[in-house]
Amino acid sequence: MNSVTRWDPFREMEDLQKRLTSIFGLAPARAVNGNGKEEHMTVAQWLPLVDITEDDREYLIKAELPEVRKEDVKVTVENGVLTLSGERKFEKEEKDKRYHRIERAYGSFTRSFSVPDDADDSKVSAEFKDGVLTVRLVKSEKARPKAIEVKVG
Repeated sequence: MNSVTRWDPFREMEDLQKRLTSIFGLAPARAVNGNGKEEHMTVAQWLPLVDITEDDREYLIKAELPEVRKEDVKVTVENGVLTLSGERKFEKEEKDKRYHRIERAYGSFTRSFSVPDDADDSKVSAEFKDGVLTVRLVKSEKARPKAIEVKVG
């Protein structure tokens, strides 16, 4: 007996997305069923958001690290690369608690940035306060602009 199957172009697109995701090693998409409906979510790899600014004296890097302990954060400078790494740990699963949705990502992270040529990588400082990691890269004295007086003769 032959049966007719309804063609769903979106299902084919989802299958293609799953294949591409696995090929490129990206975070997998998962379907969440609840109340008879299917909801598609992408499980994100967690990377902290970063702002990088500069003034005459230094480069300033601010990374958002909510619910990360200071002990779980590491800042290193090696071979002209500044690396921020750490881990946001998942809460202990409690027997009396039922989880309906978990969207925040947990686990290890690593962010790396090239140290600018005019920065002195021996003068790096880091401070962690209120879930924000602040890293300061002081510019070298050679790189700072200097005013030179022009004499009229």
